[in-house]
Amino acid sequence: MKIALRTLLVSLALFALPTTAATLADVEVISRSTGQPVPLHAHGGKLYVAGQPGERYSIRITNRARGRVLAVASVDGVNVVSGETAAHDQSGYVLSPLQSYDIAGWRKNANEIAAFYFTSLPDSYAARTDRPSHVGVIGVAVFREWTPPRPRPQPRPRLYEGPASAPAEDAAQRSEQSRANETEAPASPSAELGSARKGDLSALRQRERIGTGHGEREHSAIEFTAFRRASSTPSEVLTIHYDRYENLLARGIIPSAPRFAEPLPFPGTPRFVPDPRS
Repeated sequence: MKIALRTLLVSLALFALPTTAATLADVEVISRSTGQPVPLHAHGGKLYVAGQPGERYSIRITNRARGRVLAVASVDGVNVVSGETAAHDQSGYVLSPLQSYDIAGWRKNANEIAAFYFTSLPDSYAARTDRPSHVGVIGVAVFREWTPPRPRPQPRPRLYEGPASAPAEDAAQRSEQSRANETEAPASPSAELGSARKGDLSALRQRERIGTGHGEREHSAIEFTAFRRASSTPSEVLTIHYDRYENLLARGIIPSAPRFAEPLPFPGTPRFVPDPRS
């Protein structure tokens, strides 16, 4: 049984427009300067947001399921609770049905976080802990909670009264036949847990990319709870990539402004030489 983290405050995000929706949870990147979701851009089967260096942000997760879920969150390939290189079987946040919670920073203890903010790659927490390979991605692995199966109703047993006396030979034959019919069920093979994924390296130079920094301490209280996963693999994995606006624009992820007229080589209006100052 895993020990996970549960938020103290419950806030229902019934009117928020989710940036990425799935069966169990919605995930949004929230600008903390405006309180609004950062616009999402879909490209090549992936989701992207543009980050402004110095801007603080949070990851808003909303549970859409009828039961509790465990959300294991990572930023730049690092678990936001434990600081470990992220894996599915690590600590995360437990959310009640319809609960929404903003993860605003790296968890330092049960009462504090270090704020998330977009920054240059060398200043990112991942790079400063010698793990810069996966900078630029936010992930949330969602697990359902295990529930005990409901017992099936058992039919009432029926009593069979055999003959009062059976020949010894018949009893011996029935005993041998019963042992012959007994077979041992074969053990089922264990399921594969999946293959390792290879990260795609960006073609942009590292000094042009951005990551997530380890900002100032903030108050953020949580409490501990027990959570048993329904399976060893997540029911959903939600992923959002991020980079500078200029980089996303150059890569064609954010479309450039449309042109409504042919460009002109000399767009200025005709003028004549003005008089010099007296």
